[in-house]
Amino acid sequence: MGIVKVGSVSVSEPGLVLSERVDEAEQAAPGEGADAIIWDEVEAHTGEDSKLSWSFLAFLVIALQLAGIGIVTNSTIAIVGAMVVGPEFGPLAGIALGLVNRRWALAKSSALALGVGFPVAMAVTAGAAWLSVPLGLVDQSFLQHGSPATEFIYHPGPYSLIVAMLAGAAGMLSLIGRKSAVLVGVFISVTTVPAAGYVAVALVLGEPAQAAGSALQLVLNLTGIIIAAVAVLVFYWCVSKISNECGFKLGLCRDQLLRCCCPRLSVLCWRLYRSPRL
Repeated sequence: MGIVKVGSVSVSEPGLVLSERVDEAEQAAPGEGADAIIWDEVEAHTGEDSKLSWSFLAFLVIALQLAGIGIVTNSTIAIVGAMVVGPEFGPLAGIALGLVNRRWALAKSSALALGVGFPVAMAVTAGAAWLSVPLGLVDQSFLQHGSPATEFIYHPGPYSLIVAMLAGAAGMLSLIGRKSAVLVGVFISVTTVPAAGYVAVALVLGEPAQAAGSALQLVLNLTGIIIAAVAVLVFYWCVSKISNECGFKLGLCRDQLLRCCCPRLSVLCWRLYRSPRL
């Protein structure tokens, strides 16, 4: 009918549907309704959060400023706050979704957001740290002594990659499952924003070794999140493919049963088979 060309089609999620046909269709559909994925919806939500915009840059700059303040003051609360404010998971999810669904434009725009956003935010944080030294707000020698609150940032290890992969998997599951509350835990788990902030502060205060360790921490976290997110999307794609094929074969068996046997008995057996078990 050409509605998409001359008009528009909008899709909204109903809050409540009372219909016997809807219940029958839900029972006949393969898999569970909670696991159903509308890929266009996931891509639309991801695309909104993965673009390079002024709001994205503002949130990332503020997050790195909080991380820098937490580093120079040994404030764990400020560092955790920086993790929560950081908007970097949107572009990371966009890269994963673009790679799996071959949406190269989405992957490119997401990579651009990260490639521009982090250097800009790190430059602003470095400038703030440089200005803080003559003002007496920062002691240049404090990084030499180290701190248990920030030592994990520039000392990456195997668990850095493991935690990043677990957080990436949880983040992608929350995104495709529309469970946004889980994302807060994902933000707190990864060390992307604190690592980027530490690189900026350490370079200004003359600690290149700690800056290098923080840069490695940043790369490990970004890589682990993308790998885990891609793995989750591939797994869901394979499961949905298998479920659809099994459901199609199950429907063929039902049709053959209805044609070959007594219609009433076949329908009764099929309804008993599809009814929920206690």
